[in-house]
Amino acid sequence: MKKIAFAVAALISMSVCAQKSVHIYKKDGTKIEYQVADLDSIVFEKVASTPDPVIPVDPVIPTDPVTPGEGTTEGEVVSAGDVVISKSAGWFESGYVEWAPVSGATGYNVYYKASNASNYTKIDAMLVRSYGSYLRADVVGLPAGIYDVKVVAAKNGAEFGKASVAQIKATAYSRQGFAFASSSTTGGNGVGAYNNDGSLKKDAVVLYLTEKTKKTMQLDVVTTAKGGVTSCTGISEILTALQKGYETRPINVRIIGQVTIDGVNGSGDVFNLHFKASNENRPVCNITVEGIGEDATAYGWGVRCIRVRNFELRNLGLMLWGDDGIAFETDNHNIWIHHNDIFYGTAGSDADQAKGDGSMDLKDNSQYMTISYNHFFDSGKMSLCGMKKEAGPNYISYDHNWFDHSDSRHPRVRTMSVHVWNNYYDGNAKYGVGVTYGASAFVEANYFRNCPKPMMSSLQGTDALGEGTFSGENGGIIKSFNNVFAEKPGNFSYITYQSNKTSFDAYEASSRNEQVASSIKAVAGGSSYDNFDTDKSLMYTYTPDDPAKVPAIVTANAGRMNGGDLKWTFNNSVDDASYKINDGLMNAIKGYTTKLKSILGE
Repeated sequence: MKKIAFAVAALISMSVCAQKSVHIYKKDGTKIEYQVADLDSIVFEKVASTPDPVIPVDPVIPTDPVTPGEGTTEGEVVSAGDVVISKSAGWFESGYVEWAPVSGATGYNVYYKASNASNYTKIDAMLVRSYGSYLRADVVGLPAGIYDVKVVAAKNGAEFGKASVAQIKATAYSRQGFAFASSSTTGGNGVGAYNNDGSLKKDAVVLYLTEKTKKTMQLDVVTTAKGGVTSCTGISEILTALQKGYETRPINVRIIGQVTIDGVNGSGDVFNLHFKASNENRPVCNITVEGIGEDATAYGWGVRCIRVRNFELRNLGLMLWGDDGIAFETDNHNIWIHHNDIFYGTAGSDADQAKGDGSMDLKDNSQYMTISYNHFFDSGKMSLCGMKKEAGPNYISYDHNWFDHSDSRHPRVRTMSVHVWNNYYDGNAKYGVGVTYGASAFVEANYFRNCPKPMMSSLQGTDALGEGTFSGENGGIIKSFNNVFAEKPGNFSYITYQSNKTSFDAYEASSRNEQVASSIKAVAGGSSYDNFDTDKSLMYTYTPDDPAKVPAIVTANAGRMNGGDLKWTFNNSVDDASYKINDGLMNAIKGYTTKLKSILGE
């Protein structure tokens, strides 16, 4: 016989019927687990000088764990009521629950709290949605930790029946890279509308952008130096008013479901959700654009920024965008682009724009940017990084991105200083990293699978062996360290400085901290490596993963929550070497329709 004794405040509840194990929950949230097969009986003994344990009125009845999403910990129903929760899981600074419709319910209220807290907070009704056969609520803005999410049915506004509670674990986003290296514009409080701990900033304004609200949402925007406001209706009017640069409140744009371009554009850009400051001395600041759940989709549009500070874009799928998918043009600082799915754009007029133009272009003095954990699906031109006349050097980092059968520009760097680390190059038809116009790139601990030309500099090395990839531009210098080259194709070419000091692709460093001598210069233009990565006044703190583990880490965590609602697996035997449009993927994108039925808060 096993005896279990508890102190005064122990909160005890269990169910042994049809369970494999017994979970015992203490008041501080600690869980103790016993296998039912090992128990003859359970006896509660009173601890000396303490009262008997308190049995709650509504006992907590654990069920078998729900299968978690990628990047999450297991979700668990800890109190089963009239709402049957079918799924629950945490993600990065967020979590969700799904449940079956309750007979007679016209709505649902959803609450959350830290598991060791006493009081619940109700989430916005806009975060509660119906998908027909089930309902779902996402809780966002959660600092890392364990949370209880409570769901209760309601009829005509009045709650009824017994609530159900699920437990989720929110994990912290990785905040590394150049977006966080300079606090001159962030003030150390976090990039975008969220604090560094994942909570929403004080006085932040939340806007819910849906297919229904995009033309009707309302906000009074400060548009004069003396605090005068303009009453705006629709996202286009709001963004136009923000261009004045007098609004100081953080803005959090939450996108729900599939949103088409009509009504999103109109603020000075026909293709994009457009954030722009009209005056270079009054930038638009502290903006987060985020998708809610697994299915937030910018359908037919992209995102463009001009003179923006502290901007974050996360958890959004972009399909059939026009011009560039994500574009940062003209004097943008402290930008964080992460956990997005970037699909095909709309074909442009040039032959190399069949998949859309640039999936993500960063140029015209855009600096201090982190591009991390994004999933690029067969991009034609993944990322142009810099033009020709940047004031620079500008500092950009790319980490843990999944270049999934994309063709080129991973990135193509002009003028800038760029750290490319822990990315997964997965069957890339043309080339990986390219440098021109005096750029410096530190390419570290990446995994190149079937990438024929992993690194190139204009008019030298591998580029000089062919017809030339970079339009005759002057070259730059790449420092390479600890990269993995797997499944090398027959046309694989990687020429190190150590093997050819006259014409090379990259200087192969013996350690992360090795400096490249100034005497090592690009063949065309004569630029040398600027050693930004060993300058402690510039470089951020980071811990690279073992490159051999990068494919597993990246494929589990890059892109939207749980991999998004449109998944696609390429055929390596065909798609590795092909830079043509994948007809199956394009048809899936063109035929995409959201499964969202309704939003309770609309």
